[in-house]
Amino acid sequence: MRMMKPKLQEKLEEAFKAVLPVVGIVLLLCFSVAPVPPGIVMEFLVGAVFLIAGMMFFTLGAEISMTPMGEQVGRSMTRSRKLWVFTVLGFILGFVITISEPDLQVLAGQVPSIPNMVLILSVAVGVGIFLVVALVRMLFGIALAPMLLVLYGVALGLAFLVPGDFLAVAYDSGGVTTGPMTVPFIMAMGVGISSIRNDKHAADDSFGLVALCSVGPILAVLLLGMIFKPEGSDYAASQYIEAANSVALRQMFTSSIPHYMKEIGMSMMPVLIFFSIFQMVALKMDRRSLGRILVGLVYTYVGLVVFLTGANVGFMPAGSFLGQTLAGLREKWIIIPVGMIIGYFIVLAEPAVYVLMKQVEELTDGAVSGTAMKLSLSIGVAVSIGLAMTRVMTGISILWYLIPGYGLALVLTFFVPKIFTAIAFDSGGVASGPMTAAFLLPFAMGACQAVGGNLVRDAFGVVAMVAMTPLVTIQALGLLYQLQTRQAAKGEETVRTDPGLEAFGDYDIIEL
Repeated sequence: MRMMKPKLQEKLEEAFKAVLPVVGIVLLLCFSVAPVPPGIVMEFLVGAVFLIAGMMFFTLGAEISMTPMGEQVGRSMTRSRKLWVFTVLGFILGFVITISEPDLQVLAGQVPSIPNMVLILSVAVGVGIFLVVALVRMLFGIALAPMLLVLYGVALGLAFLVPGDFLAVAYDSGGVTTGPMTVPFIMAMGVGISSIRNDKHAADDSFGLVALCSVGPILAVLLLGMIFKPEGSDYAASQYIEAANSVALRQMFTSSIPHYMKEIGMSMMPVLIFFSIFQMVALKMDRRSLGRILVGLVYTYVGLVVFLTGANVGFMPAGSFLGQTLAGLREKWIIIPVGMIIGYFIVLAEPAVYVLMKQVEELTDGAVSGTAMKLSLSIGVAVSIGLAMTRVMTGISILWYLIPGYGLALVLTFFVPKIFTAIAFDSGGVASGPMTAAFLLPFAMGACQAVGGNLVRDAFGVVAMVAMTPLVTIQALGLLYQLQTRQAAKGEETVRTDPGLEAFGDYDIIEL
C-alpha cells in the first residue's frame, strides 16, 4: 500500500490538471456572458470534485489491473498457435467487453424505432467480429491502412442508405462503444500479442485494435437503420433538476451513487468472469500477481462509479444550460469559439486518453511524446466541437463533414509512418468517451433547443465529430515528424536514435 501512495498522488495531480481548466472556463462563462442558475453551478462544482477523484482512482486501477489482464490474455491467446481458438476467444471477448461498456446503454435509449436489446446485441456482435479481424491482422502482420480504406469506404457508402434522423446516431456509436472499459483491456491485448512476435513491425501493429473495433458498431447500426427504416424520432432532451439547497444537492449525488454502483458492477462482471475462467484454464498466474490485479479492479470500480456520478449528475445539467444560454444570446455565433475552447481542454479529462498516451510513450520509447499527443488531440477535439456547433447553428447534414473528414484521414494514411496511422485511428475512439457524452452532447443539445433545431439530426453527431478529427491531427503530427526527419537526414549532423527505436524508423523524439 505504501507503493500506492506516490502513484495516487501522481494520478491526483494529472486529474487536477485535466479538470481544472474546464472548471475555470465554465465558471468564467457563468459569471459573465452566460448566466446559469446557482443550483446548477453548485452541481457542476461538486461534479468536478467527483471527476477529479474518479479519474485518480480509475487511471491507477487501469494501470495495475486492466492493462496486465489484457497483456496476459493476449500472450496466452497467441501461444495457443490455433487459429480457431484465437478466433473464438477474440469474438467472445469483444462481445462481452462491449456489453460491459456503460455508454452503450445510453446510446440504446437514444436510437428511435429499434428495441434496446436488439441494438446492444447487434453492436456487441459487430465489435466481436472486428476484434477478431483486428487480432488476425496483428497475428499475420496485415497492413492496417488498406483495411481502413475499404471499411470506412463501405461505412460512408451505407450512410446514403439510412434515414437522416438515424445517421448521426449511427456514427456516434463508433465512439461510444470504445470507452473506459474497452480501451485499456483491448490496447493491452495488442501489447501482449505483439510481444510474442519477433519481427520489426510487431510494435507498430500493437496499435490499431481500437481503430478496427470502432468500425464494427458503425456498420452494425447502419445496417440496423436499413432494416428497421426508422422514420423520425420522438427523442427529447432530458429535463434537469436544479438543487434548491445544500441538502438537496447532497441527496442528488448520494441517491445516484447506488445506481452507478450497480451499473458499473454489472458492466465489470462479464470481464471478471472471462478473466477468471481464462486464469483457471490457461494463465495460472501466481497469488501475488492476482492480488495486485484484484486491488487494481477495486480502484477501477470505485473510479468509474465516482467519475460517472460526477459527470452525469454534475456536468450534464451545466452543459445543457450553458449551451442553451449561449445559443440564446443576440451574438449566438459566440458558441462556436467558446465550444472550441471547451473542447480543447475537455478531452484531457477523458480517463482513457491517459491510458492511450502511456501505451504510446512506452511502446515507442518516447519517440511519440505525451505532450505531442495531448496537443494533437486537443486541437482535433477543438476543431470538432467548432464544426459540431456550426452544424447546430445551420442544420447542415453531417455527411458534409464525414465525407471530407474521413476522406482526408484516409488519404493521409498513404503518406505518414504507419504507426501514426494506427495511433490516430485508435485516438478517435479514445477521445470520444464519457466526458463527450456527459458534457459536450448536452451542450450541443441545449444549443439546438435554443435555436429550434432537430435534436437527432443536428445535436447528435458530436461524438462522431470528436472521433473523426484526431484521425487528421495525429496523422498531421506524423507528417510533420517525417518531414523533420528527412530534413535532419539531409543536414550535416544526423541525430542517432536509441537502438530501441529501430522498429519505428530513424525518427527524432518529438517533444512539443
